[in-house]
Amino acid sequence: MKSNKPYLQNSYYFDFESDIIQDLIAEYNADSLSSKEKAIGIYTKIRDGWKYDPYSISLSKVNFRASSIASKNSGNCVEKSILLIACLRAINIPARLHLGKVKNHLAVEKLVEKFGSNELTPHGMVNVFINNEWLKMSPAFNATLCEKFNVAPLDFDGENSSYLQQFTSDGNRFMEYTDDYGYFKDVPLTFMENKLKEHYPHIFDTANDVTEFKL
Repeated sequence: MKSNKPYLQNSYYFDFESDIIQDLIAEYNADSLSSKEKAIGIYTKIRDGWKYDPYSISLSKVNFRASSIASKNSGNCVEKSILLIACLRAINIPARLHLGKVKNHLAVEKLVEKFGSNELTPHGMVNVFINNEWLKMSPAFNATLCEKFNVAPLDFDGENSSYLQQFTSDGNRFMEYTDDYGYFKDVPLTFMENKLKEHYPHIFDTANDVTEFKL
């Protein structure tokens, strides 16, 4: 079996040795907690502690550092995944970034207006290694947002993958994955930039050399 050491490392992006990340995970350093309990706790904290915001786009390296994301009160799916990965690595749980493309089926009017499509890419989630198994989890949609759209929030139980909300509570289609880009041990900024420019060229035609903007 391949070593999981690369998925425990501190890096420029997953800078979990920073004070702000150490403060964030302090309550989960207790030896009395199992890895499963720690993962569930920090997952829920990141999911609900940062509001989901898909309309802020950045190409700046510093904005994808976990410490920078932790200092805000919102983030998109990739940013929240980066923050969660840094926190998991900080408590010695292997974690890595997984990217793909998703299609939303509800409240798509604003998405289409801003992005020209109801598909979002790159969409980020997290792979976490617990009990000798890689599991998927997505901290993107905070519970209050899920309540607004009548969809159950994604809970993580430490034993099963939890990354896709296919349907609302009344059976309407909510979202689906349309492409899978695989996993990465660090943040592939150039890859993500290329995907953004490939799928949303009109945004960058008007943005000129700006590295971050709000749609």
